[in-house]
Amino acid sequence: MQPYPNIRHLTFLIALAEQKHFRRASEACNVSQSTLSAGIAELESLLGVRLAERTRRSVMVTPDGLRIVEQARRILHETEQLLGLGKMASNPLAGRIELGCIPSVGPFLLPRFLPFARQHLPDLVFGLREDKTPALIERLADGRLDLVLMAFPYDIGPFEIEMLFDDPFRFVCPLDHPLAALAEVEAARLPVEEIMLMERENCLHRHALPVFATWPNISDAAYSATSLHMLAAMVAEGLGSTLLPELAVAGGLLSEHRVAAIPLAEGANSRTIGLVWRRQSPRAAGFRMIAQLIRRWIADRRQQDSQSPLP
Repeated sequence: MQPYPNIRHLTFLIALAEQKHFRRASEACNVSQSTLSAGIAELESLLGVRLAERTRRSVMVTPDGLRIVEQARRILHETEQLLGLGKMASNPLAGRIELGCIPSVGPFLLPRFLPFARQHLPDLVFGLREDKTPALIERLADGRLDLVLMAFPYDIGPFEIEMLFDDPFRFVCPLDHPLAALAEVEAARLPVEEIMLMERENCLHRHALPVFATWPNISDAAYSATSLHMLAAMVAEGLGSTLLPELAVAGGLLSEHRVAAIPLAEGANSRTIGLVWRRQSPRAAGFRMIAQLIRRWIADRRQQDSQSPLP
């Protein structure tokens, strides 16, 4: 009978592909470098293909190796699901969930929500990864993530989506700005010529643009930034104004800046925060329970402070 590769072989190969270095890959697998190297060589012998090209300083996975890496990830994911079926059947909210989140959501929601979640879901552990939406969706598709917390609208393809809450924008400007004293700002009054936005590649850029529907050239704003913290600092220095999601403002983004954060008048567009997972996931029931818990937490916070949806 022909011998088969084992899970250990596949784990070694995936680590090597991700780390591109034998020492770092062996550390990630918690084995010696010689053990990992021997495992890769044995896998190459079993499959009859060259998986990696070695140099003194780095490792490059071959095209054949990359195709096998993708298959190995699927096999490991299916194996993990197999091992967890019994436990998940009795308690879908037990074990570890790999959760991905985008930078404009995770830092402002998770540090406040997770202590609440720990009280209600004591058997659940979250592994967290922050990245841009395309990278998170790629990891979700190949099984490296179980769940993604992200903002919509966004076309993600064939995944299950559970919408959680709306996250409207606030107009953020220096304290001496002509609009700074208003209780709310009509979209038509926003100073398009001074607005700073996130870089084009960021989904928050696209979410903010519909506010300026009557100004098609807003995408050519004078400044753009790679993070919300940078935008906040630029406004504080008097370089312009911006739109920031209320979630970030209420989560403390502006706590160190002397700026005004004014709600937009009713009817202005907002983004929607949601959870995404693979439709075939056996943990879907648990993910829906997590979504319910987030909505419950949001509702509690809104009840505590009618001026701001989050603490």
